[in-house]
Amino acid sequence: MTIHKEGTPIIVTSIVILSLLNLLLYLFTSDLWVLKLILATLSLTIFLIILQFFRKPNRIPVTLEKSIIAPCDGTVVVIEEVHESEYFNEPRLQISIFMSPFNVHVNWTPVAGVVQYFQYHPGTHLVAWHPKSSEKNERTTTVIRMNTGMDVLFRQVAGALARRVCWYITPGQKVSQGAEMGFIKFGSRMDVFLPLNSDVHVKLGDKTKGTFTVLAQLL
Repeated sequence: MTIHKEGTPIIVTSIVILSLLNLLLYLFTSDLWVLKLILATLSLTIFLIILQFFRKPNRIPVTLEKSIIAPCDGTVVVIEEVHESEYFNEPRLQISIFMSPFNVHVNWTPVAGVVQYFQYHPGTHLVAWHPKSSEKNERTTTVIRMNTGMDVLFRQVAGALARRVCWYITPGQKVSQGAEMGFIKFGSRMDVFLPLNSDVHVKLGDKTKGTFTVLAQLL
């Protein structure tokens, strides 16, 4: 377990701000030791919460050619047929995973192949479980063409607290299954769009582990 690179600026900033607050309270109050203790405890708690949010686990991905593995940790909140209009413009099976602020927020590729399409969309910040968040929120859309010729689309979707989606892939790039492709800060979700005849291996409410949980099997 390490700390993700996206957390470095926020972690350093939080250390500086929290240290200054505690130092000022210490210098200008001589007898308010209870207040000093409360602030010190609160500062440590805030710092540990921020630190755990940016943790980066060391995992060995599951690699199964026709399987779709979870692109993130979280809870399955949507399994339904939808009309995907950005790339396929046809019905697809959508599986959505909600990431709480306490989940690992690293994002991984659910399949191996070549990036056929990538697009960043600025947008609003509805709560991540809102039905319209996949269409209205800040998000990215990525399509990977597998070695079988099948295209799989997935989206990083920012939530109400998340204010930045980070990605590390470009069109034409060859990626392996379970490779790190991005990070979303402070609460979010990921959507995966599959053929309608996919054999789904999860159900609503299931907990997923990125690079490990099999979401579905392509037929």
